[in-house]
Amino acid sequence: MKVGVMELLQEKPAESWSYRLYHAQFSKQFVSITPQAIAVWCRRAGHQVHYATYYGQAADPKSLLPDDLDVVFIGTYTPYCGLAYALAKLYRREKTLTVIGGPHAKSFPEDCLRYFDLVVKECDRTLVEDILKGRFDPPAVISSGKPLTEIPSVEERMPDIIRASFSRGKPTRMSIIHLLSSVGCPYTCNFCLDWDNSYVPLSGDALKEDLTFLSKNYPKVFVWFADPNFGVNFDDTLSVFEQIPESRRNPYMIESSLSVLKESRLNRLRDTNCVYVAPGVESWAAYSNKAGVGKKTGRDKLQQVIEHFKIMGEYIPGMQANFIFGTDADQGEAPVELTREFIRSLPEVWPTVNMPIPIGGTPLYDSYDSEGRILKSMPLPFYFKFSYLTVRMKNYSPVEYYDGLIALNRELSSTRMMARRMATRTPLASRLVQIARALAVRKDIEDMQRVRDLLVADAGFRGFFEGRTQELPDFFHNLYEKNLGPYAELIPRNERIPVFPEPEKVSKKDSPVLLTSLGRVNVEHAPR
Repeated sequence: MKVGVMELLQEKPAESWSYRLYHAQFSKQFVSITPQAIAVWCRRAGHQVHYATYYGQAADPKSLLPDDLDVVFIGTYTPYCGLAYALAKLYRREKTLTVIGGPHAKSFPEDCLRYFDLVVKECDRTLVEDILKGRFDPPAVISSGKPLTEIPSVEERMPDIIRASFSRGKPTRMSIIHLLSSVGCPYTCNFCLDWDNSYVPLSGDALKEDLTFLSKNYPKVFVWFADPNFGVNFDDTLSVFEQIPESRRNPYMIESSLSVLKESRLNRLRDTNCVYVAPGVESWAAYSNKAGVGKKTGRDKLQQVIEHFKIMGEYIPGMQANFIFGTDADQGEAPVELTREFIRSLPEVWPTVNMPIPIGGTPLYDSYDSEGRILKSMPLPFYFKFSYLTVRMKNYSPVEYYDGLIALNRELSSTRMMARRMATRTPLASRLVQIARALAVRKDIEDMQRVRDLLVADAGFRGFFEGRTQELPDFFHNLYEKNLGPYAELIPRNERIPVFPEPEKVSKKDSPVLLTSLGRVNVEHAPR
């Protein structure tokens, strides 16, 4: 069979030079492991496979894959689902079997089922082989029923890694190779898809094989560990790294909690060549267990977190801090002022400020849905875009929230902060990336300010965000059409209202593993 595998990392070509630079050097590196694994499994089964990633480099994403495909697998995040839906329509016209997977499919499978033949929530090799053998009758939502724990080696994925992350077949200073040492997470954060996925370390032998291959063949290329929470099984994981000769260890980057990044462990991270950490601080009023500060909140939490980052900076050159602004625990000006103080105190740390997003299948979604706080007419591509609210905040009016969000982003992208970042002792590549990110944030601020001004000037626009009307303002229809460009006509206005999942009645751990077809139970597909 002729099989296409495409991952969408953007929804349109970049319009400004700063975005073109950002996407070409940075966004293209945020590829996922599973699409590459699918490409490997299809090749193993003897199929002709074409793999591509779209990060805004072409006017027509479909041109990245050949015509006359028998099957196309599309992986995407929710902000790019509009493009995924449009592509699915085009492929279905050509009688190509369309399959979607990834975070968006797992979060909003019912919405995906309107456009795709098969929607995959959890995936493994057996499930992919069954798809290619035609064992599922579309339209259907299918799942392996278990987390992916057996992943093709990095050597086997290398042709696709080169295609996605290298330039002209060679790694650049920005190239990143993605690995996993574990799946799941020990925390139960109500906003996260891994809230009830138990932490499972992957094979140490497989990790050693991957690290050995990279150290011999690509010793200077960055490795990013896509673990939801790296290092929970710290000693066993780091002991694998320590088996690689010190002079050949690849520089690597991790996402972890501050509670894992204890001072006593930082020397081992440094010695194994960890060069970047991205822990979640989340809210100053909540999620303190991840930050390793006990029950501290507010300024007490701020001071301890700042000291923790200063200590980490003595061992690890690159750092990022992840924040959420607008949780139900946030109120008043304190969350904004504390975050701004954090930014000013640590110019070497890149801060990301996120909105609370009610992802389908999470307790946060169930809670917001039961309280009627989700703006259910808002098209899903506007989810996870930092400029657009998708819920009603508990303690902030829409204007108050945008005022705080704009203030935070102006702080982190100011010329003063860019100058201070360039003066730090962090690696030059890291500083240049931060400058590119700051310039991209400035464009986001323009979008935020536009929405904020409309909230003040237009009562109907404000009424939508306050929940007094479900009618989507033309502003968002026009923006939807602008973002999709020539594909916009494929998704008419009446199709942009999402189909949301029903709130979970039981924990996913206790749920049967079922294949559903248009909402009806069709056949059980148990893990093998």
